[in-house]
Amino acid sequence: MKYGLVRNLKEKIYFSPNDISKILGIKINSAKVLCSRYTEKGLIIKLKREFYTLKEKWEILSTEECFTISNILQVPSYISLMTALSYYGITTQIQRDFYENICLKRSKSYIIDNRTFYFYKITPAFYTGFKKVNDFFIAEKEKAFLDAIYLFSLRRYKFDISSIDIEKIDIEKLRTFSTIYPEKTKKIISKIWKI
Repeated sequence: MKYGLVRNLKEKIYFSPNDISKILGIKINSAKVLCSRYTEKGLIIKLKREFYTLKEKWEILSTEECFTISNILQVPSYISLMTALSYYGITTQIQRDFYENICLKRSKSYIIDNRTFYFYKITPAFYTGFKKVNDFFIAEKEKAFLDAIYLFSLRRYKFDISSIDIEKIDIEKLRTFSTIYPEKTKKIISKIWKI
């Protein structure tokens, strides 16, 4: 009976015990216990502390909905690297159920029910060049490319440059974004373009 009411949350990408409390008219502590029980039964999936999604919703999430979940797993963060480049149609490498992000807190991966969300920490000076699209934050294509080159230059990221269609990258934007990066990164870029 209660789960039938909880299923009314299927329009939400994620929800909290507070949402359960409101929909069922129960106290927040009872809602937390219910979330724990439904997680154990496989009816809902725990994303992180106090954030859940319905298992049936999880199985049909769109790419953009997964991006939204990425953004809540670590705050602040934005979609970048090959995930963003694939989204923009700039790489021949298609990633399935693997989402790469740039963050400020810590490098970490979350494996949630066969989906992997990876976060690469960068210094605050490089945390720029992203925009909000619908309900998620994503790097502009030139910034996603630069994030990949930067982490590659530090040997913290494997990057197949040959998979990139460089014709789809705006050289002027790339030039603007690249001014904040270290020389090591700029040298790799200059091998591709003379900027």
